[in-house]
Amino acid sequence: MQEQSTFICETPERLDKFLSHSLETTRNQVLSLIKDGHVSVDDKVVTKTGLKLKSSQSIHINFPEPVVTEPLNIDFDVEILYEDDDVLVINKPKGLTVHPAPSVKDATLVDWLKHKGIRLSTISGEERHGIVHRLDKGTTGVMVVAKNNLAHEALSQQLQDRTMGRFYLAIINIPLKDNIIIDKPIARNGTNRLKMAVVEGGKDSKTQFTKLYPSIDEKTELITCKLFSGRTHQIRVHLESIGREIKGDHLYGFKSKEDKISEISLHAYILYFVHPTSGEVMEFIAPLQENMKNYLNNNFDMEYINEAINPTNFSRHFTSI
Repeated sequence: MQEQSTFICETPERLDKFLSHSLETTRNQVLSLIKDGHVSVDDKVVTKTGLKLKSSQSIHINFPEPVVTEPLNIDFDVEILYEDDDVLVINKPKGLTVHPAPSVKDATLVDWLKHKGIRLSTISGEERHGIVHRLDKGTTGVMVVAKNNLAHEALSQQLQDRTMGRFYLAIINIPLKDNIIIDKPIARNGTNRLKMAVVEGGKDSKTQFTKLYPSIDEKTELITCKLFSGRTHQIRVHLESIGREIKGDHLYGFKSKEDKISEISLHAYILYFVHPTSGEVMEFIAPLQENMKNYLNNNFDMEYINEAINPTNFSRHFTSI
């Protein structure tokens, strides 16, 4: 059944701006809905994105049905932590790209979701439908996927107003001097388009970093990170700005013969949000995956590590700054 939404314009403004605000989504996603004929004003289909709305006009959206395509060869599986009619919570494995792009040749998380026949929201378009927030290809851990447009709208709003929270674990090559909050703007790196950087005039970005425990030789350290915004490569860029790097990060880190780890040691550990239908506050913990678990076992005192990452009182790490 095709999903629909109707809104009433209270004050005159552009159609694309009105829908972007009403749907709590990006302008690019709204432009696609309008240009593809999914939006009508006072029962008349419109395709002009800059149409000036009048007070009391009715704006109706017929969200597109997901396009069924033959996915790429799916030779992997993804751990499901929770699923109901509205949301799917997963533990993303290493090396898996979240959504398709022209440069991506391998199967993605979206391909896997389609292959499994999991119903997804369509508000973000065919290439990204269902994806509320993303993790970098090398980053493992917990993600929530929206299974319908109402859930997607609600979760996207929680990302913006920070009622959705995300905590990461990372192993860094040089221990932090102290717990720290980094509040520095991020934009595309001016010399390397693969990277982001701290750039004056970039998007506001804020991350809190807390020391957990050093390795046995005290050369590396397990830390936890709390995001207050969701910029591309945010944790990695903010660490680089203070002369730190995540072990195995060969894009932002310094290449060294001593660093034998091929995958970045960054894991989305805890995710909490308000369920879009029930209103219940839900929290999910993604178990560490093998590469990071093995490094910790071989280089850290696990008695202290297990205590430090115990989910029961994990939030205590963020009350000291």
